[in-house]
Amino acid sequence: MGLATSLGLGVAQVNAGLNHLYGISIDTTTQVILIAVITGFATISVVMGLDGGVKRLSEINMVLAGVFLLFVLIAGPTVYILSGFTQNIGYYMANFLEMSLWTETFRDTNWQGTWTVFYWAWWISWSPFVGMFIARISKGRTIKEFIVGVIIIPTTISFLWMSVFGGAAIFQQLNGINDLTAIISVDESLALFALVENLQLSTVLSIVGIILVIVFFVTSSDSGSLVVDHLTSGGKLDSPVPQRIFWAVMEGVVAATLLVGGGLSALQTASILTGLPVFCFL
Repeated sequence: MGLATSLGLGVAQVNAGLNHLYGISIDTTTQVILIAVITGFATISVVMGLDGGVKRLSEINMVLAGVFLLFVLIAGPTVYILSGFTQNIGYYMANFLEMSLWTETFRDTNWQGTWTVFYWAWWISWSPFVGMFIARISKGRTIKEFIVGVIIIPTTISFLWMSVFGGAAIFQQLNGINDLTAIISVDESLALFALVENLQLSTVLSIVGIILVIVFFVTSSDSGSLVVDHLTSGGKLDSPVPQRIFWAVMEGVVAATLLVGGGLSALQTASILTGLPVFCFL
């Protein structure tokens, strides 16, 4: 359910990008077709195995994401972004405890329920697969390498990624370059494409953004399929190919079914419902 939710949200963003670039309509039919395409790539990758498919795709995607990040940093308000990066870390450290215990008691909104609680449940529904997958790819590593590779580097990259794209967006909004607030209020999936529209090589950046989203979800699906496959085959690392294909296809089927049955709200509800028992069990 965690992977299916991610796949559903991902195709919504890809669909928005295709609409932005080529005028392709934003509808359920298009998104189901995109799910089928992404599932097809994920199936090919999972058949090729960890080293042949998953690892190679992940490495290509990380290099592409790094180039994308550097381009936005250089083409955007560089000094503003770097200053914001430093200030953001300080703000995070200063407010971590307060925001962690914030329960929205004195505000009559449902923001926390539709955002924070959903993301908690979404991440928890990912935890069984992520934990096992990290354990497998970390075999043979030292504790130091594990901590640096799993905790320190990803956290630092997350800070930098949020600061670069968030800083560039805030700069455009505050300086009247782009009314991103109005665009996001209509469809948040358009945020990235509206942001890069005011940078050099905007069309190329939008295409790269679509490719990144697709490949990120392909690697998420194929790695998740491998873990589910290991679980259902008694821990075998070299499980039968038809079984790998079955689980990869099932993730796409679940995502498409939820999308057709209730849209993004159904996807969110599914991740919350599956995340809760996992949380209780843990």
